[in-house]
Amino acid sequence: MNIRFRGWLCGMSFCILAPAVQAANWLMLQGAEPAGSAARAKVWGFIQPEYQYTQGTKLKAGPWKGQEAIFNQIGPDLKTSSQFNIRRARIGVRGAGFPLDTKTNYFILVEAGNNGITKPGGGTGSLKLTDASITLNYIKGARIRIGQFKYPGSEEGLMAIHVFDYINFTNVTNGVLLERFVKFDGNCKGSNCPANKPLGSVNAFRDIGVQVFDTFKVRDWEHSYAVMIGNGNGITRSDNNSNKDVYLYWSSEKVFGGKGPRRQGWKLFGWYQHGTRTLTLEQGDADPANDITRNFHRTRWGFGTTYRHGRYRAAAEYIKADGMIRNGTDGAAVPGALAKNGAVASINVAPDEQADGWYIDGGYKLLPALEIDARYDRFNRATKVSANERRFETFTLGAQYFFNKKTRVIFNYEFRNAEAPNLPGSAGPNKVLDTLDDRASLQLLAIF
Repeated sequence: MNIRFRGWLCGMSFCILAPAVQAANWLMLQGAEPAGSAARAKVWGFIQPEYQYTQGTKLKAGPWKGQEAIFNQIGPDLKTSSQFNIRRARIGVRGAGFPLDTKTNYFILVEAGNNGITKPGGGTGSLKLTDASITLNYIKGARIRIGQFKYPGSEEGLMAIHVFDYINFTNVTNGVLLERFVKFDGNCKGSNCPANKPLGSVNAFRDIGVQVFDTFKVRDWEHSYAVMIGNGNGITRSDNNSNKDVYLYWSSEKVFGGKGPRRQGWKLFGWYQHGTRTLTLEQGDADPANDITRNFHRTRWGFGTTYRHGRYRAAAEYIKADGMIRNGTDGAAVPGALAKNGAVASINVAPDEQADGWYIDGGYKLLPALEIDARYDRFNRATKVSANERRFETFTLGAQYFFNKKTRVIFNYEFRNAEAPNLPGSAGPNKVLDTLDDRASLQLLAIF
């Protein structure tokens, strides 16, 4: 079945079913303790062992023909097309009454799994602090959160990962929001060029800064806002320039009932973020004396909706990106791979390009313990110059079986397709993208 038809059929099915996501207030769930909470320290965490598989098809064209394709390898090491892994293993503590009264609360979380936070670009892993924040609740209508935490933004990034309904993120979220920090633009072509691997952890949808936020209830509607200023340099990293990122967020939710991360309701939301990134432009050779270091604007914005009621849940979101577009690797090879001509595959960044994408997602509980899921997502990368554009489409079928409220198993099968839509089918980029395999994943999630 053609993937475009599958995507159209998927979207039509959701409309018929009545409109993964949950209609939850992530600002309050992650940034503030419940009113009247007396818990000074609540220890919690979760673990996600998993297995992922692709066929491992080798590159069909280009200078790295016959070598491993990066999109068919399993991260973070990118050394195999099938792997058992501990995707995440997090433990944290949160509470109120710190240090003196219940108007002050805190949130601390540590990651020990094998992923882009602990092992960026592969290599030796280590424990990483993902969250460390204090919230001051002294000003009515303006709570103040300070430290390292999730910035207000896209639903897929802002939501708690342990209630995420899929194993892998959508292409657009992975491509323009889950930021990797690199030194070069990747324009050095030839031998002795750097692989341009990540300079530390992915941003994990987090930043270090200060946020003002709160929620206002009007009848059965709940309105929330957030304004944040941060370094724009990810987690556990000092800032590398004097510019700061600005984040804006608004949501309005009609609450049907329930509470917590799986509360029932219909939510509308929009968000915006803008900052500056420092990048070294390579001039095509391996001589660092010719490199030029500049600052580039990075803007992201989006809007969407989520719905959860009874057995049904759904979500849709549109995301736009301008500047600092992660632009794949040379020949779609694994970074550091040597071509027959001696060239080194590098991570590439298009600092002046644009991108956009969207997804539609829905689920239905066949049984109290069994939910079926479907998601279609599309990512249009590097759209400013037509010849540079690459289009990625994925249709994911999934199922979740809930052993109890805190333990479930998730299965996903992703039908994946990619193309250079403005180039002939016989062109090299399309031959390379034809290498893209489908992907199957199985994950166990246990919360404690």
